[in-house]
Amino acid sequence: MSGRTRLALCAFAATMMTAGAMLPLVETSAWLLQAALLLAVQSGVGALARRMRLARILTVSLQALATLLTLTAAFAREHALFGVLPGPRTVQRLAELLTTGADDVGRYAIPAPATDGILLMLIGGVLLIGLAVDVLAVTCRAAAAAGLPLLALYSVAAGLSDGGAGWLWFLLAACGYLLLLLAEGRDRLSRWGRVFGGVPGTPGGPAAGRGTGRALAPVRTGRRIGVVAMGIALAVPAALPALDGGLLGGTGGGSRGGSGGGTISAVNPLVSLQNNLNQPENREVMTYRTNSGNPGDLYLRILALDEFSGGEWRPSTRRLRDVPDRLPQPSGLGQDVAVTEIRTNISASPSYRQTYLPLPYPASEVDVRGRWRYEPEGRTLVGDDGQTTRGARYEVSSLVVEPTAAQLARSTAPPADLAREYTRIPPSLPEVVEKTAARVTEGATDDYERAVRLQDWFTSEGGFRYDTTVTSGTGTAAIERFLKEKEGFCVHFSFAMAAMARTLGIPARVAVGFTPGTVQADGSVSVGLQDAHAWPELYFEGVGWTRFEPTPSRGSAPAYTLPDVPSQDPSDPAQPTDGASVAPTAEPSASESCPARTRQPGECGASAAAGVVDSADPGTPAGTVVLWVLGSLVVLTLPLVPMLWRMRARARRLSSSGGRTAADTAARVMAAWREITDTAWDHGIPPDDSQTPRKAAARVVRLGGLEGPASAAVHRVAGAVERVLYAPEPGGVMTSVEDVREARAGLRASGGRWNSLRATLAPRSAVRVVRAGSERLSELGLRWSGVVGRLRPAAGPRRTSRQRG
Repeated sequence: MSGRTRLALCAFAATMMTAGAMLPLVETSAWLLQAALLLAVQSGVGALARRMRLARILTVSLQALATLLTLTAAFAREHALFGVLPGPRTVQRLAELLTTGADDVGRYAIPAPATDGILLMLIGGVLLIGLAVDVLAVTCRAAAAAGLPLLALYSVAAGLSDGGAGWLWFLLAACGYLLLLLAEGRDRLSRWGRVFGGVPGTPGGPAAGRGTGRALAPVRTGRRIGVVAMGIALAVPAALPALDGGLLGGTGGGSRGGSGGGTISAVNPLVSLQNNLNQPENREVMTYRTNSGNPGDLYLRILALDEFSGGEWRPSTRRLRDVPDRLPQPSGLGQDVAVTEIRTNISASPSYRQTYLPLPYPASEVDVRGRWRYEPEGRTLVGDDGQTTRGARYEVSSLVVEPTAAQLARSTAPPADLAREYTRIPPSLPEVVEKTAARVTEGATDDYERAVRLQDWFTSEGGFRYDTTVTSGTGTAAIERFLKEKEGFCVHFSFAMAAMARTLGIPARVAVGFTPGTVQADGSVSVGLQDAHAWPELYFEGVGWTRFEPTPSRGSAPAYTLPDVPSQDPSDPAQPTDGASVAPTAEPSASESCPARTRQPGECGASAAAGVVDSADPGTPAGTVVLWVLGSLVVLTLPLVPMLWRMRARARRLSSSGGRTAADTAARVMAAWREITDTAWDHGIPPDDSQTPRKAAARVVRLGGLEGPASAAVHRVAGAVERVLYAPEPGGVMTSVEDVREARAGLRASGGRWNSLRATLAPRSAVRVVRAGSERLSELGLRWSGVVGRLRPAAGPRRTSRQRG
C-alpha cells in the first residue's frame, strides 16, 4: 500500500471517528452510515485523481464535484437531471432543506428528530470537514494542520450537546487524529529517511540515527502537536458560551420518543416585528370572524418571551405535547372570575408562514388540521416537521376573562416557583429601572395598583412618544436608553414595563402577536402587517396571566384597568368565507426582517419562525445564492487555470526588455528558449532534455512542420542558447521577442485550429507549475530536516562517549 493511500484511509477514519461526536445530537444513528458511504466516494475520487497525477487543484475540484453530486443524489434526486446532475431546481431544493434544517435546529431539543434538513446539515458538514482533512493531510501532506477541521467538528459537537459528546467521543476523535499523524510520520520517514538518518555505514547512518533519536524527530513533533490539539479540544468547548434554545441549547433532557416528547424554543422575533411595523403597505396576513361582542379587545397571541437574560428577552425551552381535545384550565384562574367563552374562525393568508399559530388568549379548544404540538406553559400551538400557518383555516374557542379591579387588588401571593422564575432580573439591569419603578408606584397599596400606575405612566403621564424608527433593542442597555430618551415603539414599552414589574416583585413576561385588526364591511376583521405588536402580561393569583397595554396609540387598554368595566355579550359565530383572505404577492426574506447588525445566532435566525409575520416568500436565502454563485464561478474557472498560468509564464518570460549585464542577457536567452520549447510542448511536441539545443531545435522544426521565418527563428534562439551555455565569452548574443512570437505563430499555423485551441485552453506545459511546486516543497522539507538536525547537534556523540566510558 502506498503512503498516499494509507494517508487517505487514515484521513477517512479520523473524520468518521470525530463525526461520532455528533451522534448524541440526533435520535437515530443511521445518518452516520450514509455519511460514511458518501465520504468514501469523496475519498475514492481523490485517490484516483492522485493516482492519475493530476494537479492538486484539479484533484480538489473533482472531490468537491463528487461531493455535490452525491449530496444531490441523496437529498434532491427528484429535482436533478438523471437523479444526479444538479440544476436550478436542485439548488433551490437544497437551499430549502438548509433553511428548514436551520428552523429545526432552533425548534427541537437534543436529541432532535432526523429531519431532512438536519440530516443535510449533518452529512454535508461531515463531508466538508472530510474534504478539508483529505486535502490537508493527503494532497498537501500536512497532517498536523488537518487537526484544525477535526477540532472544529468535535468542538461544535461538544458545544451543541452541552457535554453530551462525552469522553468516549473525545477519545475516538483524539485517536483518529493521532492515527493520522502517525501515518503521515511514517510516510515522511519513508521518503526522507536518508536525510534524517544519513547514509548506511557512516557515523551518521541509520544506526547512529537510532542511537541519537534524530530519525524520530518528525514523530515526536507530531506527538507534541497532537497533545496541543487535544488540549485545545478540551479548552474550546469549556470556553464556548452556553448555548440554549432548541437544538442549540437543549440539555438532552427532552425526548421526542413517541408522540408526547420534544421541547421547543424560538428565536427572538422582535426585529421582524419592527420591520413589519415600518412596511409602507399594510398587507393582510389573516382574517377572522368572531362572536365576541367586543372584537376590539381580541388580541391574537403567538408566543410569550418569559426569560430575561440581560442581553435579550426570549422564550424558554419548553416541553411539547399532543394537542388535547380541550386545553386545560388556565393557571391561576379562580372560580369567582367572570368568564365567557367565544368562538373565532381564522383564515391565514397564503403569504403568512409561521410555525406558531396565532390564537386568542387563553384558548380552550383548537380545531386545526396539520401537524401541530401544544406547549402548556405558554398555551401555544407549534408546527411540527415543517408545519406552518400558510393558508391555514382553523376554529378557536377561547375565554374572555373579565376580572374586576377589586378581584385583581385582592390577588394573593403567587406560587413560589412561579414567582421565582418570572421575577428574575439579570445583574446587569441598571439601577434606574428599579428606582423609576419605585418612584412611579410610590404610595400604591397592592400589585394591581402598581401595574395600573406603570401602564398609565407609559401611556399618558410619563411624556413618552411612539416612534417605530427608533433602534430596536432587547437588553438592559436598550431599556435604560428608552427610559432616558422616552421614545420607542411597542417593544420598548412592553420590555420596560415587564422589567419594572419584575423589580416590584410582580411576575411578568412579554407576549408577541397582533392587535385586533380592522373590522370590514362584511363583518370580518382584517389583520395586517402593521398590526404586529408586543405587550406585557402580568400574573395575578386568582386571575392568571393578565394583559396590560403600556404603548400609547396602539391597541386598547384592558377594561379592568379603567374605571368602568363594560360587559360582553357573545353571539353565534360566523364562518370565514373562501375568499376572505387576500394573499399578498410575496413574503419577506430572512435578510429583510433581520438587519445585518443583528443577524447573529440567537437573535434572528435563518427563518422568522417565531417572528410576528413574514410578508413575502423567502425563496432562496441571499447568502445561499451568493455561495452557489461563487461556487459555480470557481467550478467554471478551474478548467481555465492552466491557461491562466501559461499566459502568466509567457508574459514573465517575454517581459524583459534587455540586459545590462551578461547574466541578464543569458537569462533572457534561456527564457526565450524555454518559451519556445513549452509552446512546442503545448502543440504536442514534448521536450527532450537529453538533446543539445541545436538538435532540439531541429526536432521542433521537423515535428512541428515549421518552414521559412518560423524555422529560422527557432534555430536563431537555439544558437544563442549554445553560445550562452558553451562559449567562454558569450558576447554579442542576440535574441528577440519577435523570434519567439514568430516560432509560436508557425506552430499555431501548422497545428490546425483544434490543436491550437487545445494548446491555448489546456496547455500541456502547465504541468511545470506542479513540478515546480513539488520541488519547492521538497526544498522546504530538506531545510526543515536540517533545522531539526541542528537542534540537537551533539546529542548523539555525547551519548556515545558516555556509553564508551
